[in-house]
Amino acid sequence: MNRQGVELKWLLLGMFLGSIGNSFVWPLTTIYIHEQLHESLTVSGIVLLFYSGANVVGSYISGMLFDRTNPRKLMIGGTLLATVVMAIMIFFNGWPIYGILLTVIGFFNGWIITMVNSFATRSGRDGRYVFNMLYFANNLGMVIGTTIVGPLYQYAKGNVSPMFLITTILYTMFSLVVIFFFKDNHQTAEKTDDGEAGAVDVKIPQANLWISWIFFVALVVIWTMYEQWASNLSVFMTDQGISMTKYSLLWTLNGILIVVFQLGITWLNRWVNRPYAQVFIGMFTIGFSFVLLLHAHSYSWFVAAMVILTIGEATALPTMPAIVNSLSPVAVKGKYQGILNAFSSIGKAIGPLFGGLMIEATSYHILFIICAVSIFVMEIIVFLVVKIKRAKVVEY
Repeated sequence: MNRQGVELKWLLLGMFLGSIGNSFVWPLTTIYIHEQLHESLTVSGIVLLFYSGANVVGSYISGMLFDRTNPRKLMIGGTLLATVVMAIMIFFNGWPIYGILLTVIGFFNGWIITMVNSFATRSGRDGRYVFNMLYFANNLGMVIGTTIVGPLYQYAKGNVSPMFLITTILYTMFSLVVIFFFKDNHQTAEKTDDGEAGAVDVKIPQANLWISWIFFVALVVIWTMYEQWASNLSVFMTDQGISMTKYSLLWTLNGILIVVFQLGITWLNRWVNRPYAQVFIGMFTIGFSFVLLLHAHSYSWFVAAMVILTIGEATALPTMPAIVNSLSPVAVKGKYQGILNAFSSIGKAIGPLFGGLMIEATSYHILFIICAVSIFVMEIIVFLVVKIKRAKVVEY
């Protein structure tokens, strides 16, 4: 039992249920707006921009509030309100109400994910183990969701109401987990175990801030490029005669491989303690997946590129919040997890719009080149900052 009264298994179950629910929504957004609501890729990008922009706001606000007030009440409010919005979208999913309600969902998803990650920082376990397990739970849910959503969407002939019905049920279950198993045993940042007076008074070593903030910037770049896979690539593949079911199977493959890789990495971390090396390896392989997309003219190439992408994702993305957690004093752990999720959401926000504009102005191939080069350059910057500052960091 951690200080916040939540056992890790309930955090993992909540993340798992929320992940299945979300995987019934986000893979369909671009193709649903483009093909069923008859809007352009740029409009789809703008909708996802607002969705992730609201996600940024929700992440930041909930991270700040986590350190200052009762997080259980904040968590209950977030899950219940998200469930209500999902239920409304069963009946109202035309244009433009779809985009408006999706933005509201974005706010609550940012709120909820930051809350779960912030609870996780106080689990009393090794940070890398906790965040690897959260990532594991998230992607196990995604495997199940994405396996079902493509065929279900085709069977429903473009009607998204069944997907939102299932999501509402899953979020209801998530809310029940929070109500019954997230105990009211909170402590605010007014007085922490370290004797720190409060979140606003905490002094963080400059080296810690440098590394944390370069990670935040790197996550903007990584997620901006990664979002091409989750949004514009669906149209790129269907234009080449590859079905929506096969596209959704790529995400099933992604989820299965992440589950396998996460188990392997968790096992390896018992003997090898090289978190920064994991970040460097992960960033390189994510960038390299876009190099493979330059040659993708058959489904097998997309599969190969997805495998490479997944290796990078499983290696880097759970490790970065674990490192930031280790660099954050107890009184502001929620704040910095909120900032990390907010910056990730900024990348997710601008990614689809950036990709849509680049495709319309140039081509998919130019977009893939920009994605690869941007990640490689960002990796060099991260490497240099870590090399210069790491010796001076203080871990908490």
